[in-house]
Amino acid sequence: MSSTSISSLILFIAAMIVAAGVAGTLVTTVTDVSSSVSTQTGNTADAIDTDIAIISDAGSDAVYDEDDDTVSLYVKNTGEKTLASDGAGLDVLVDGEYVSSEDLEIEIHGDDHWRSGAVAELEIDLVAAGLEDGFGTGEEHRAVVTKNDSRAVFEFRT
Repeated sequence: MSSTSISSLILFIAAMIVAAGVAGTLVTTVTDVSSSVSTQTGNTADAIDTDIAIISDAGSDAVYDEDDDTVSLYVKNTGEKTLASDGAGLDVLVDGEYVSSEDLEIEIHGDDHWRSGAVAELEIDLVAAGLEDGFGTGEEHRAVVTKNDSRAVFEFRT
C-alpha cells in the first residue's frame, strides 16, 4: 500500500471518528430538548386546567376577625383540575407578605376534595404569620392566592 493510500485511510478513519462523536452529541442534545419540551407541555397543561377565584364578600365582617386575628378567604376552584385538599402548592400573600402553609388552615366546603366548583375556606392566622400589627380599623388590605399560574387578588377593609 502506498503512503498516499495510507494517509487517505488515516484521514478517512479520523473523519469517521469525528462524525461518530458529533452524531452522539446530537442524539444526546435532541433527547434533552425532547424531554424538556415534554416536561414544559405537562406544566402548561396543569396551568391551563388550574383556575381559582376568591369569592369572599369584601364588604362582609366575615373576612377579618379582630378577636381571633384571622382573615378568612373563600376560594373557589373554577378550573378543570382537582386541587390538593390540604392546599399544597398554594402561595398566599397578605399585604405583600408571604403566609406559610403552617400559618393557615384550609377547609373544603360541601366536598371531601377540592374539585372544580368546590369552595375552600382559607383561614389565615395573622399572629402566627406576624401580620397582626398591620390590621387596624378602617385600613385597606390585599390578599393574593396563587396556584400554578392562576392568580386571584382580593382587596378588603378592616
